[in-house]
Amino acid sequence: MGQKTHPIGFRTGIYLDWESRWYATKKDFARLLKEDREIRTFIRKEFYGAGIPRIEIERKADALRVIVHTAKPGVLIGRKGVKAEDLKKRVEALTGRRVGLDIVPIERPELNATLVAQNVAEQLMKRAAYRRTLKRAIQHTMERGAKGVKILIAGRLGGQEIARSEKQAKGSIPLSTLKANISYGEAVARTTYGVVGVKCWIYLGTLPKAVPSQQREAL
Repeated sequence: MGQKTHPIGFRTGIYLDWESRWYATKKDFARLLKEDREIRTFIRKEFYGAGIPRIEIERKADALRVIVHTAKPGVLIGRKGVKAEDLKKRVEALTGRRVGLDIVPIERPELNATLVAQNVAEQLMKRAAYRRTLKRAIQHTMERGAKGVKILIAGRLGGQEIARSEKQAKGSIPLSTLKANISYGEAVARTTYGVVGVKCWIYLGTLPKAVPSQQREAL
């Protein structure tokens, strides 16, 4: 089961909180869900180089709060906060609501699976040798304190005629253990010979505590 279940969705509501935190009636749910997707797509597209693995959205009445986790907060904030203010205004124009913007820096980007996957994808787009790239990424992550890493790439690796997959792993990856803190991320490398998908799993240890039952019911 662990091999077929999304590591984040498997733990959401039990050990992990939701990325979108709001309540809506049946009439408004689809519209707000689409709005969340548009906000995330817009921010990631505008600031792709900022390393943004997670965007949380909270709604209360007519107010909207966007929490952006980034490896390079300076790229989002800009000089004297100019870029952050501009981003806030553009999201307000997109949604038609008052927006509060919080930027949260990621202290150890080497232990974030999405950022590791994006780094591997960037190396593949630069035509780096894929086996060496995977080995270097895994070694770098393990040196930063990870208990286990697994990276899977699939596509026309090295420009070969037939698409195939390549997997490298080191350490332990207990995907079926709910208490396991698994960082999971995906990225796409758009190369001259086709698209190569990248998936990354990083085992960081045991999650501290479960989401309280009252909070689960509210979610």
